[in-house]
Amino acid sequence: MSDIVVKKTVWQGNQGRGLADAAMDRLRRGEVGSVPVAIGLVIIAAVFYRLNAHFLSAENLTNLALQMAATGTIALGIVLVLLLGEIDLSAGSVSGLTAVVMTLLYVRHGWNVVVAVIAAVAVGAAIGLLHGLMRTMLSMPSFVVTLAGLIGWQGLMLYLLGKEGTVNLPFDRGIATISDTWLAPALGWLLVTLLVGGHLTASLITRQQRVHAKLDVPAPIWIVLRSGGLAVLLGATVAVLNTDRGVPLTLVIFGGLVLALDLILRRTVFGRRMYAVGGNAEAARRAGINVTGIRIAAFVGCSALATLGGILAASRLVAVNQSSGGSDILLNAIAAAVIGGTSLFGGRGRAYAALLGILVIQSITNGMLLLNVDSSVRFMVTGAVLAISVAIDSVARRGAEGAR
Repeated sequence: MSDIVVKKTVWQGNQGRGLADAAMDRLRRGEVGSVPVAIGLVIIAAVFYRLNAHFLSAENLTNLALQMAATGTIALGIVLVLLLGEIDLSAGSVSGLTAVVMTLLYVRHGWNVVVAVIAAVAVGAAIGLLHGLMRTMLSMPSFVVTLAGLIGWQGLMLYLLGKEGTVNLPFDRGIATISDTWLAPALGWLLVTLLVGGHLTASLITRQQRVHAKLDVPAPIWIVLRSGGLAVLLGATVAVLNTDRGVPLTLVIFGGLVLALDLILRRTVFGRRMYAVGGNAEAARRAGINVTGIRIAAFVGCSALATLGGILAASRLVAVNQSSGGSDILLNAIAAAVIGGTSLFGGRGRAYAALLGILVIQSITNGMLLLNVDSSVRFMVTGAVLAISVAIDSVARRGAEGAR
């Protein structure tokens, strides 16, 4: 009996050393994950709070949640194409065009709001399909394909809007109510309970599966601590938001999309194939993966998510106009994906990159607006943060190549 206990203890010790060695190996290769982003968010919050205590108030944090949902959703789509080492410069224009399509069908043609949203998403997916086919069948660079899309789809949007240039949504029903809906306090806490419980259950199941496969696993205490940290983070967020208007529905929608995409990328065959194609397309092809199909699916997903982002933006504005999908929306979406940790070279990144990245960008924007800082300074600061993020990604890639 004692021999069994000793063997079990040695096995667990080896597991612990294996995990520690793996962590050190990742650090040596420059794969620091989301740690720099998390540290950056803490620094940003501390600096702006010191300069203006209103930055961390419940009212301002609620406004921050509303501001980041639309662009963050578009950034989710950008993550998909970046994972393959591609780019989509048309995401902003697609978000504006499809929002206009949805609004015209809903307001001017009297379609049911749900049917109008589904039709708009279908239009966005069709645009993504066209981009994907041009990229794969014609071997056109994605930069050129989507740059043409950026110009062309914006022109079509302006044509559909006509001379009026603006179409208002009914402010008391339908799409407009999405940005003005808040969860009841009890419902917010229920959501936290479900998310933390689901995270803990999934982690324990994954650990058990790895144990059966004789793979390295973390000690149960670390799983509990991770879920506990998530509980503290979500609980604090809900507690603060409940002191104002509550948890906004737009934040729930955005968070749900992040969670769904993360599960698809990490837990499905399609997701694993995405990483394989992004890491080495030729090796993936030789392994029997349909590289063309994966690339087309990425562009379809990017445009569909851009559509959802455009609809959230229209809900917040309660209208669509000639500036829908324009301004710096596209640049912020791409910057959010990269700042959050998605590699420009493909093969590395997670859905949570969009959430972390848009938090950084919107926090900087929000904080500087509170301080009445000129837009020129905000652009320079955001550009510097983006440059640092790309530099970290480049160092990580060089480390990974050196470790081979």
